[in-house]
Amino acid sequence: MPTLQFQMTSQNPYLGKLAVLYENHGDILPFQQLADQLVVPLRISNEANFDQHEAFFLSWRDGCLKLLDKELLKKGGMTVEIEPRQGEQRSWPAPKDGALAKALGRKTKTVVDATTGWGQDSLHIFRMGYDLLCIERSPVMAALLADGFRRLALADWIQRLQLHPPRLLTGNAVDLLATLATPPDCIYLDPMFPPKRKKSALAKKSMTVLRDLLGDDEDKEQLFAASLSATGKRVVVKSPDYAEPLGGKPNESFQGKLLRYDVYFKG
Repeated sequence: MPTLQFQMTSQNPYLGKLAVLYENHGDILPFQQLADQLVVPLRISNEANFDQHEAFFLSWRDGCLKLLDKELLKKGGMTVEIEPRQGEQRSWPAPKDGALAKALGRKTKTVVDATTGWGQDSLHIFRMGYDLLCIERSPVMAALLADGFRRLALADWIQRLQLHPPRLLTGNAVDLLATLATPPDCIYLDPMFPPKRKKSALAKKSMTVLRDLLGDDEDKEQLFAASLSATGKRVVVKSPDYAEPLGGKPNESFQGKLLRYDVYFKG
């Protein structure tokens, strides 16, 4: 797995919001190295009032790198889940059916997920047998993804089939897409849209924490334009069903549960 190297400035958006938490188990060195890479403090759980400085923490628990908020400090935390979600096939390659597969296209082979986030759509795309490259601009999420892909590489079925986890690039996809040596068949976008209501009991914990830590994607339109320029054949945009299409009227659209996949063909 690649070594994560992040260049932060005095405008580090995580300062005051995020720390790496060492809970007095195992070697402290990886915790210190991660804190140095993210340019955030290292907190130690037996220090007085350690939890009164930042709202979010990264820590290794149960062999996984996890993201915690104050509520999750005693509940385990959130990590990149490498197992299939409920209803997804566990075989490899999984059948290419459902709205997502239809949107990606029957003849598509190479996919770039330019907004990887927690990686659940990425891993579903990977399990369907596509050649996948992931891009994530948040160094926090990239660290969580790198840990998830590390665990995935150790899975029995991955090793038995001699597969490799998806490749991961850290940086702004608007810039990185322009550097791709070969245009992919499809670029997949799942940007964060403003919620329909400011507070929703139905919102997943993982998404509310991510939004609180990172904010909304304010450059969705710029990312869409960069994706349409860089793709070989199509761009797929996942959006909530209440949102206006990101790129105007799509060429195709496939409805899922409370969401849709808008497809834009390269002209």
